[in-house]
Amino acid sequence: MSAATDEPQTLEAEIEATTMRRVILRLVPFLMVCYFFALLDRVNVGFAALQMNQDLGLTPAMFGFAASLFFVSYFLVEVPSNLALQKVGARRWIARIMITWGCVTMGMALVTGPHSLYVMRFGLGAAEAGFFPGAILYLTYWLPSRYRARVLATFTVSIPLATFLGSPLSVTLLELDGILGLRGWQWLFVLEGLPTVLLGIACLFVLTDRPKDATWLAPDQRAWLVSRLAEEAAGKTPVGHISLWGLMRNRYFLTMALVCAGASATGSTLSVWQPQIIKSFGLTNLQTGFVNAVPYGIATVLMILWGRHSDRRAERTWHTAIPLLLAGLGLAVLNLAGGITMTIVAVSFALVGAYAFKGPFWALSSGWLSAGTLAAGLAGINAIANLIGGGLMVNVVGLVKTATGSFALGLLPVALLDLAAAVSVVMISRSHARSVRAQAVPA
Repeated sequence: MSAATDEPQTLEAEIEATTMRRVILRLVPFLMVCYFFALLDRVNVGFAALQMNQDLGLTPAMFGFAASLFFVSYFLVEVPSNLALQKVGARRWIARIMITWGCVTMGMALVTGPHSLYVMRFGLGAAEAGFFPGAILYLTYWLPSRYRARVLATFTVSIPLATFLGSPLSVTLLELDGILGLRGWQWLFVLEGLPTVLLGIACLFVLTDRPKDATWLAPDQRAWLVSRLAEEAAGKTPVGHISLWGLMRNRYFLTMALVCAGASATGSTLSVWQPQIIKSFGLTNLQTGFVNAVPYGIATVLMILWGRHSDRRAERTWHTAIPLLLAGLGLAVLNLAGGITMTIVAVSFALVGAYAFKGPFWALSSGWLSAGTLAAGLAGINAIANLIGGGLMVNVVGLVKTATGSFALGLLPVALLDLAAAVSVVMISRSHARSVRAQAVPA
């Protein structure tokens, strides 16, 4: 009797294993490559600045303002973009996003002064808006909850990986200076934007909108995945379905946006300013690129391990809070760093925290939002976080640097934001747990 009972369970486990292996291998590596170029096209301005700032006559405050404009337009377009993805399908919409932002990135080579740089950075943010939350939303269509933290951590490893590989790549492209009459920073924008356009075209052939449409899955695999995802959607105890304007007043949503802003601020400010911080120790452009890659290489490995650990323990709150504390500590210690070695150690702590945070956080957030609120919720959290973390904090660092001559002092507000975010995620998680228990008690 026991053997007869075990046989269907074994068969289902086999179907699950083969289905998820095929889904993950089909979608995740491709989306990682796409996101890699999204991040590369977003942060390469930090390396272009090593030549471009002098060519265009940019002060630190002007460069900080230009860099921050990306996040302003990103904020304005993010939610509408994710709602459009939900309506027209991920395959076509992600392709549209990538082709648009690739073209704008190449157009950055045409800027001639601060004002044209402002326009292009604003346009780049609008073009790229929606890709990251759209990809997260898209993966929730395919991933049962027990796979999400590890897969999302693997997907978001593209963030540190873009700088780990992009640092030496970008400074190498600067060495093309003078070829065909173009400056090195112009070659950087052209040659890093072109692959994005080609990947956008590839989206139309690689991506499938929903599991029910996946002809590349066997019928039993497709049926299992559709059934499992439907069961999970029916069994969730989420924040609930609320309107977009209601979402903006919801304390869970607003708190999670603040929490995400801490990690976003850490990653965004360092991606923009870190090359200049490192070069200030007297390194060449090429040396700066390779040294800049070291903290991102460390973060790439540790964020995957942390996401897997979160899935094994089935725990999200502390796996989200602890990295934020680590990020804040790293930025605070940066003020005590007297040489390049201590600076790299402090930056490594900050970046490990900022990126290890991502897998558990997005798994936690997607588990709290209902299916009807998921698209706007994920996009809204990411948009607000980027506006605060990138639009505001990148500007703050530039202004403080101009006023005091110190990058480290400019990063102190980011450290405080990380600390506030860590405390907030613990408090809101406890509040949500009490709410769930109260709903479970019969009237």
